[in-house]
Amino acid sequence: MGDLLSRPGNRRARLRELLDQGRPVLAPGAFDAHSARLVEQAGFDVVYMTGFGTTASLLGRPDVGLLGQAEMVDNARRMTAAVDVPLIADADTGYGNPINVVRTVREYEQAGIAGLHIEDQVMPKRCGHLAGKVVVPAEDMVAKVRAAAAARTDPDMVIIARTDVAAVEGLDAAIERARRFADAGADVLFVEAPTSEDAIETVAKELAGHRLLFNWAEGGRTPPLSYDRLAELGFSLVLFPVSTLLAADTAMRSVLSRLRADGTPAAVLDEIGGLDAFADREGLAEIREMEQRFSS
Repeated sequence: MGDLLSRPGNRRARLRELLDQGRPVLAPGAFDAHSARLVEQAGFDVVYMTGFGTTASLLGRPDVGLLGQAEMVDNARRMTAAVDVPLIADADTGYGNPINVVRTVREYEQAGIAGLHIEDQVMPKRCGHLAGKVVVPAEDMVAKVRAAAAARTDPDMVIIARTDVAAVEGLDAAIERARRFADAGADVLFVEAPTSEDAIETVAKELAGHRLLFNWAEGGRTPPLSYDRLAELGFSLVLFPVSTLLAADTAMRSVLSRLRADGTPAAVLDEIGGLDAFADREGLAEIREMEQRFSS
């Protein structure tokens, strides 16, 4: 899992195989190399680099378009180096016009990403489950998708096209945009933030025959559906963008509260574990084996 000398093979081809297996692929969100390793160690086949979590971890701010392409790519590069499974990354709006999208796809590709999603919000964007979104004209986003598909040097690189227009113009507009994105070369269609199960069913029915992404945004505007229901509806990929982030936030606030109250973390040591176990999860045994292998 993310061994320094591992040769994981073509993770992009692997992602395509997973998406076409006939059951939804589960992709928990991760926000740094450590959380990406934990997702892989838990047995998941795909890791998702969340923009919401990346913004929180790097800036301590909400996801309102504050991070740029270089910062996102840098985080993606560290995360892909930490795991052997495919990593899908948030690429926001592509960071500009179609020419910017070409550079974004090339940079993400060089970072080792297996797939990325771009969206049709204006810059600066905001989290898809926050109010106040504004979208670009459909023609502008179609051009970005076409540029993204043409820019990849590896044909297995997965291009995911997201639309946020449902919150602005309604579900019919979102479905129509998604169809146009597919015609422009998108491999996976992502209708963000449907607000009812009926709306989710409509998306699945109207876009049947395409690979579809469901964003299981924890506490967001979309109702939570079971895995079996998502499989029945035909979704290919399910993101859980912030479960790890929210869990880490909850745990850290709890231990800090105890530390503040007691003056030491002694009362929670059994709960949080120690350095040895943590180092083992980070691959210390691998490092020691390499030290012996390459020492004189």
